[in-house]
Amino acid sequence: MVGIITYGVYIPRYRIKVEEIARVWGANAAEISGGLGVFEKSVPDMDEDAATIAVEAARNALLRRKIDPKEIGAVYVGSESHPYAVKPTACTVGEAIGATPEMTAADYEFACKAGTAAIQTCMGLVKSGMIKYGLAIGSDVSQGAPGDALEYTAAAGGAAYVIGNDDPIATINRTASFTTDTPDFWRREGQNYPRHGGRFTGEPGYFKHVKGASTLLLSQLKKTPKDYTYAVFHQPNAKFPQKVAKDLGFKPEQIRPGLVVPRLGNTYSGASPVGLAATLDIAKPGDTIFVCSFGSGAGSDAFDITVTDAIQDKINRAAAPGVEKLLQNPIYLDYAKYAKHKGKLVMQV
Repeated sequence: MVGIITYGVYIPRYRIKVEEIARVWGANAAEISGGLGVFEKSVPDMDEDAATIAVEAARNALLRRKIDPKEIGAVYVGSESHPYAVKPTACTVGEAIGATPEMTAADYEFACKAGTAAIQTCMGLVKSGMIKYGLAIGSDVSQGAPGDALEYTAAAGGAAYVIGNDDPIATINRTASFTTDTPDFWRREGQNYPRHGGRFTGEPGYFKHVKGASTLLLSQLKKTPKDYTYAVFHQPNAKFPQKVAKDLGFKPEQIRPGLVVPRLGNTYSGASPVGLAATLDIAKPGDTIFVCSFGSGAGSDAFDITVTDAIQDKINRAAAPGVEKLLQNPIYLDYAKYAKHKGKLVMQV
């Protein structure tokens, strides 16, 4: 059965509080945090980008389980902040972990669900027998224009998953997707920051597609939310995943372990993968996990996952930092240093 062989996460240590961003723009921090359910977000260091985050997440995955990188036949990196418009991040990752040259590689883009699309591709290649292992990564240093609502949540981080069928720690039993052409969020070539179509963001975008993929998968499997130990939904803020979980029939305790956005922010392509990693950090054999991502534009990928006995004896979760550990001991920045880290200060030469 195709599933997760190992996984790893990387989150930069730097943070900025919502109240600090609100202070600069004269906004009401309590009102913003109350509405979003987000209190701080991660910030990349000045030498960190989607590629370095992807490399660190991949290396952490390989620390947890000793597999030969040369047996990784595909590397796919999903992001909407690839450092180059023309030069694949996936090649950099493959080289850094020692998987080159006998591998296929590509960069994926589908707003915040590019990472889960990469997982689906790896599943297909493994199941077909074309490769032994595939590496799927969701990594972002997401953008938000100064003073824009996105600036309060746009964060940095990523997660990497090695997909295979050799004693997986969690089997991926089925996946289903729901996709339409919905203009809720976009960034044109050459633009520094994305734009969002306000009235398309909620019901026509996030809720329609997450519910569409989730109900599709549940109906295909003839399951209900009660059949799952945990659930993870895309988390652009804390409000949306809690609402969609409730609407679908999931309980708060099912989504609590994977709901990391209040202390992390929205890591875009990394959001659902990091939430799944936080859940796997505490999972036990026999646990069942429902996952549904969302990417603007718009689409959702849903997954039915079962944790196996291999999570106890085939992987060393303590060999690399878990999500909770990566969220601890942050270094807080004021807005000036945050702007410097994010490259928001443009110098004319």
